[in-house]
Amino acid sequence: MKYELYYWPEIQGRGEYVRLALEEAGAAYVDVARGPRGSGAMMKMMDAHTGMPPFAPPFLKAGKLVIGQTANILLYLGARHGLAPKTEAGRLSVHQLQLTITDLVAEIHDTHHPLGPSMYYEDQKAPAKKRTAEFWDERVPKYLGYFERLLAGNGGSYVSGRRLTYVDLSLFQIVAGLRYAFPKRMKAFEADIPGLVGLHDRVAARPNIRAYLASERRIAFNEQGIFRRYKELDG
Repeated sequence: MKYELYYWPEIQGRGEYVRLALEEAGAAYVDVARGPRGSGAMMKMMDAHTGMPPFAPPFLKAGKLVIGQTANILLYLGARHGLAPKTEAGRLSVHQLQLTITDLVAEIHDTHHPLGPSMYYEDQKAPAKKRTAEFWDERVPKYLGYFERLLAGNGGSYVSGRRLTYVDLSLFQIVAGLRYAFPKRMKAFEADIPGLVGLHDRVAARPNIRAYLASERRIAFNEQGIFRRYKELDG
C-alpha cells in the first residue's frame, strides 16, 4: 500500500513528524500537496460535505482510511511499522508521550505568535519577546527535563528502552528545531539535556533518516513553519 500524506508543501510543520516516521519505516508514500494540483486535492478533501472530513492537515490516506491529527497518524503507523511497543499498554504510553510533544509544539509556535496566528509576527514582537523569555525560563526545562528523566530512567538508547519508537523521531525534530530557531539559547541549555542531545544524534545517524535528511524530500527550516529564527527572540 502506498500512503498519501497531505500537508502544506512549503513547510515542515506538524507534517514533519509523520514524514520522519514514514521515512524511518521505509514506507512508500507520496507527499501529495508538493505535487502538481496537490494542494487543490488536499483542500477538496477538507471541504467535503459528507462523511468525516479532516479539519486540517496533516492527514494520511491509507487505503480507504483517512486519518487526521499528527499523534493519531503516528499511533496508526507505529503499530504497523514497528515504531511502537507491541503491547497495548506500551502503545498507549508512547501515544501519551506524543500528545505531550503536541502540547510542546503548540507552545513553541506561541513564542513567535503569542497573540494568535491571524496577526503578523511584526505586529506582536513585544509580546513574543515576553512569551519567549517565559518559555525558556519555565517551559523548556519542564518539558525537556521530563523527557531527559525518561531517557535516564529507562536505561536504554531510546525513550522507551532499547527500541526506537516514533516518539524518539519526534524528539529528534524538537531538538533540531530548537537549535534552528534559538541557536544561542539552545547551545546554553544543551548541557542540561545530554541524553536528548545523544538521542538526536543517534536518530540522525540511522540509515533511513540520514538519507532523508540529505534528500530534497526534507524541507528546510524556514520562517513560515513552527520553528522560526528571529534574532531578537534568541537572548
